[in-house]
Amino acid sequence: MTVRVLLADDENLIRSALAALLGLEDDVEVVAQAASGPEALAMARAHGPDVCVLDLQMPGQDGISVAAELRTVLPACRVVIVTGHGRPGHLKRALEAGVRGFLPKTVNAAVLADVVRTVHGGGRYVDPELAAEAISAGDSPLTPREADVLELAAGGAPVEEIAARAHLSPGTVRNHLSAAATKLGAPNRHAAVDAARRHGWI
Repeated sequence: MTVRVLLADDENLIRSALAALLGLEDDVEVVAQAASGPEALAMARAHGPDVCVLDLQMPGQDGISVAAELRTVLPACRVVIVTGHGRPGHLKRALEAGVRGFLPKTVNAAVLADVVRTVHGGGRYVDPELAAEAISAGDSPLTPREADVLELAAGGAPVEEIAARAHLSPGTVRNHLSAAATKLGAPNRHAAVDAARRHGWI
């Protein structure tokens, strides 16, 4: 049986190389490629692949949120996330979104092909090093609302703008930012954003 694969990565060279290498496998066929999250969803709907191999960070929509949507629109499709910089929080979010495989871009093509076969057969594969990091880092101390507000603060937006985008009062935003900074042991919101990003919690 041939496993039909969709590849999504915004770096054209990496995507093309992966497609060429996977194409050498007798039982794997790359049926579509995409350069962004929204394009990956559109291609998945159009081609109905067995497995989607998604880059973690893509323009428009990251791989984890694409995986979460695919659970609804293509429940039979399995998802593998590949990343150049896996963080413990990313792995946890990916598993919660139904991702079946999670591995670094440093793996060779033979390993990726094996992971594609494994998840297609109903199994899971998580890179052992990323799994160990996730276990040692523990869960995020942030509430979902604190994480949302911190993410909105990541671009340096003023409190009033964050409040408008989050549909909260400026005072509530300040409280969430202060609580997040305290939980992360950060002196200010900028340091809190850095700490949360380092762990993959936002």
